[in-house]
Amino acid sequence: MSVRVAAIQEREQWNATLAQLPYAHVLQTWEWGAFKAATTGWQANRLAFMRGDAVIGMAQVLMRQEGPLRIMYVPKGPVLDYANLHDRAEVLGELQRYARDGGAIFVKIDPDVVIGVGVPGEAGTQDDGLGQQIRDEWERGGWQFSQDQIQFRNSVVIDLRLAEDDLMAAMKQKTRYNVRLADRRDVDIRFGTADDLDLLYELYRETALRDGFIIRPLSYYRQAWSEFMQAGLAQPIIAEHKGEAIAHVIIFGFGKRAWYFYGASSDEHRNRMPTYALQWAAIRWAKAQKMIAYDMWGAPDDFYDDEDPLAGVYRFKSGFGGTVVRRIGAWDHAPNPMMYGAYTSVMPTVIGVMRQVGQIRQRLGRSNREDD
Repeated sequence: MSVRVAAIQEREQWNATLAQLPYAHVLQTWEWGAFKAATTGWQANRLAFMRGDAVIGMAQVLMRQEGPLRIMYVPKGPVLDYANLHDRAEVLGELQRYARDGGAIFVKIDPDVVIGVGVPGEAGTQDDGLGQQIRDEWERGGWQFSQDQIQFRNSVVIDLRLAEDDLMAAMKQKTRYNVRLADRRDVDIRFGTADDLDLLYELYRETALRDGFIIRPLSYYRQAWSEFMQAGLAQPIIAEHKGEAIAHVIIFGFGKRAWYFYGASSDEHRNRMPTYALQWAAIRWAKAQKMIAYDMWGAPDDFYDDEDPLAGVYRFKSGFGGTVVRRIGAWDHAPNPMMYGAYTSVMPTVIGVMRQVGQIRQRLGRSNREDD
């Protein structure tokens, strides 16, 4: 029986159906599409791939016009049972047709397909046979590995099916020590609410200025955080010392997985190790929600490059005893190869200029605040 494409128009139906599929991801939820539509100009199109009455796959396709050009992106999707050769071939074929019929110069996908676990070159590292097979299929089928990786390819994932004592024992000794040190140094942990949005942003802004990364205005994060919190898909956790907020994390959760998307800390009280206490609190919270995996969201592409922007972050994350998971990354299908080639040759330069402008604006903003 061939696959047909249907649209799902109800949020509850979309999310409930999505949660039942393998490889479901929070970036494929209704809320994520609505958020991107409201804040960055993407149009969310939600497709269900049906065989008879059964949904075998789903794709929230974000579409945007860039001048005369139309591009499509399926963040952390499409979602389907990638172990089923027939299903994945049919769903990807329908998605290619959708991009072609919709006039897109390309459609980008980056599902959570694993190609290996462990750091290459270290003991215990393994390639994933299914992921390797899918990668080869895509190369033969005309898909191109994208140099524009929107999401992180690699991550550190903690298995929440372990008992709490075993999770603690799996940590590196220094990490375990710092988790306990935070408690001895009077770090208190509380769960945040929508009333904490301004506080969360101020800490996040302070972190961005200190570490030199670009963030968006408060209105962007207010919508991102508050709507996901209201939907039960996000939970802020705040570390305090004597009533003063000194760090926070915001954990997103959907189905059986949780993700560490945002984190921030003040310049003061860093010796109290609040970030370690927060990660342990996040792990325990996700486990209490009956989730089976905690994704720490982001690890280097090259684990041996000390200049990789994620090198220091990875050292922190790896202390919590999770497993390095290497994923297939983003791949593009181009119905219009000529336009795709022109677009991909020009856009890296445009993005580089935009980032430089953003960094200059942040530095000017910091200087103005220091002069006040």
